[in-house]
Amino acid sequence: MKIKTSILSNVLQTTTSLQEKELTILDISIDSRSLRNTENTLFFALKGTNHNAHNYLVDLYAKGVRYFVVSQNVSLPDNAIVFMVEDTLKALQHFVAFYRKKYTFPVIGVTGSNGKTIVKEWLNQLLVPFYNIIKSPKSYNSQVGVPLSVIAINDEHNLGIFEAGISKPGEMDRLEKIIRPTIGILTNIGPAHNEGFSTKEEKLQEKLKLFKNSEVLISEKTDLIAVYKPENTQWFTWSFNEVANVQFKKIDAVLKVNFEEKEFSVHLPFTDLASVENIATCITTLLFLKVDTNYIVKAIPQLQTVQMRLQVKKGINDCLLIDDSYSSDYQSLKIALDFLEQQKTHQQKTVILSDIFQSGFTPEVLYQKVAQLLNQNHVTRVIGIGNKIGTHLTNVPQFQSYPDTETFLNDFNLRSFRSETILIKGSRSFQFEKIVAELEEKTHETVLEINLDAISHNLNFYKAKLKPTTKIMVMVKAFGYGNGSYEIAKLLAHHQVSYLGVAFADEGVELRKAGIKIPIIVMNPENSAFSTMIAYNLEPEIYNLDELNTFLQIAENQNLYNYPIHLKLNTGMNRLGFVEKDFDELIHILKQTNLVEVASMFSHLATSDMPEEKDFTLQQIQLFQKWSANIKRQLNINPILHILNTSGIYNFVEYQMDMVRIGIGLYGVGNDTTENAQLQNVATLKTVVLQINNVEKDITVGYGRRFKTEKKSKIATIAIGYADGIRRSYGNGKGCVLVNNQKAFIVGTICMDMLMIDVTDIDVKIGDEVIVFGNNLRITEIAKIWETIPYEVMTAISQRVKRIFYKE
Repeated sequence: MKIKTSILSNVLQTTTSLQEKELTILDISIDSRSLRNTENTLFFALKGTNHNAHNYLVDLYAKGVRYFVVSQNVSLPDNAIVFMVEDTLKALQHFVAFYRKKYTFPVIGVTGSNGKTIVKEWLNQLLVPFYNIIKSPKSYNSQVGVPLSVIAINDEHNLGIFEAGISKPGEMDRLEKIIRPTIGILTNIGPAHNEGFSTKEEKLQEKLKLFKNSEVLISEKTDLIAVYKPENTQWFTWSFNEVANVQFKKIDAVLKVNFEEKEFSVHLPFTDLASVENIATCITTLLFLKVDTNYIVKAIPQLQTVQMRLQVKKGINDCLLIDDSYSSDYQSLKIALDFLEQQKTHQQKTVILSDIFQSGFTPEVLYQKVAQLLNQNHVTRVIGIGNKIGTHLTNVPQFQSYPDTETFLNDFNLRSFRSETILIKGSRSFQFEKIVAELEEKTHETVLEINLDAISHNLNFYKAKLKPTTKIMVMVKAFGYGNGSYEIAKLLAHHQVSYLGVAFADEGVELRKAGIKIPIIVMNPENSAFSTMIAYNLEPEIYNLDELNTFLQIAENQNLYNYPIHLKLNTGMNRLGFVEKDFDELIHILKQTNLVEVASMFSHLATSDMPEEKDFTLQQIQLFQKWSANIKRQLNINPILHILNTSGIYNFVEYQMDMVRIGIGLYGVGNDTTENAQLQNVATLKTVVLQINNVEKDITVGYGRRFKTEKKSKIATIAIGYADGIRRSYGNGKGCVLVNNQKAFIVGTICMDMLMIDVTDIDVKIGDEVIVFGNNLRITEIAKIWETIPYEVMTAISQRVKRIFYKE
């Protein structure tokens, strides 16, 4: 869009005056790391509890960005156009609200506690034959996500479907101005985000503000909604029990629908209560829009499950797969390409892409924009599947075209994929899950799912406690505390942490081979690995004189100059590190050489998580300050100083010095109840039910006959055992798992590859998912039963357990 600075200043409510110019804005951005940031990008420097984009504006300018919206003073060249505002998030919302007013087509706004994303996606599936739809990508329903969704509207769209989520009073008014829904849909009002509201009524009133200017509100008919619904808005209702505009009756897997004294039946693709209520909402919306009932009868059974995750999986031949095989629209492609760049482990980036639907552009314009996206993201090779994409992307370098998925699988040599990161993104109708199945490394059905969004949240939680200048080192040793190292390292590189820490050289080598370029410190280097470390640009922790002399000899042999080393001082942990009697010789040696330079000095706290040992922790800190000051003075150096670990950051943040080290806190485990409540669970270990046996009373189960049934029981065998990392002592009633959200206790002795659980009172079938630990059964609970610490539980999970990384 073209817009004058005076108009934009008014929209943004800027506090400064600018010279009148006409700006060409082709995109807006809040992510300084996106490869799509160009000279025509309007960048909003958002500040949150755990982040501040103002820190990256100089880098953005160097990349070509010239338009900035800021809320604090920044130093940028004179040709940068800077809009100073009080609140950059509000400015973003004002800008998108201004943009939204350009369009007058119908817009559906969806809110509620549960089911928002499902209803939005199902309505999109159902209405796509009739409309050119713009919708929220994935679950973009927040104060930031909504404006990023709405700004994608263009002249070709004729229906919008946007979801809105809130967590506290006062938020919905902002979203209403951005979405401006003409049709409102209220889904289930449940306990989600209750902590932000004093009562259910308060939460309902806040959500209903989205519809205060809507023509109609579509919802279940309840007395509570009747009290609080907007007065001037038509109420179009559905119910299973009350007299409503649309009345439903469920009989097994059939939904009987009564509307305007006519009745028809729909076969349900899903029969759980939540899905049935969401389907009722969708049918009611279709009837309000006067969609033919014959189409409804035909289309509802075709509804498909909604998969909103971007998943990272290990592929064949050292490939990394990004699985987004359930959607293919322009907006979600932009998100997926950003994620591809963030997670790539190889320079070779391949995209397997189907025909794109629901773009709002003509095919020519759409695929021109797609080609531009692929080029901006430096994609090496594109494989297009579908008739349209094959016609329109022929000018993209390294483009290969196939008419359908089966032809691709039959004609393409899948084994030729090697050492590359592959984004697999396609509409569900193309069945790209078949491609994922062929390219994914084959392992058994037990998986450890890693939530990358939770890792980002936890990193930002600790980052928010620090000064902007404090560097961050993150520990990814022991295979990322059992969660997977290089995938997490890629995310940390994306967040621009200063250092990564590993235990041994081979861990650092693997990260380098995976494309990790940020500095890596080896915390427990062995003398035999020094040459390898130098070859891979890994920086050693030096903790005694013998080790220092050995490294200097190798450094001399390789003609090194000022190679970075990190001095460990032993202030009380008494594990590794120099002590005061070593300092004279240490200083003498370092004064005589230019082979190395001291990049940092640090020590490790022994009791930072123990309030009763506060005095000892402070003693360690004071000793480190004294010793490091002495070494700095005598060597005339100014290295990075760091002593705080995860619990140190939480309990002694005033001693953050130049850098801190985040360890287990990144993975969602703190050392304090209050701290844990603010961290998000990262890892979910899950498996499946292999078999169910009906066992009579007084029958034994498992090795050693250590468990005997006390009544007629139902025993399920699940695909996990002590070879996967589950302690053998966790069996025979000590431990439990979750099956269909219900606790099932482990019975009998845990086997190498399997264990048995009592599911007598649980509705379960073969193939059902079983949660070993996750959001509702935390690692900390298991650690208590094991009489150990969460570190041991996490690092015990075997490498044969497949890791799947995902982003919502």
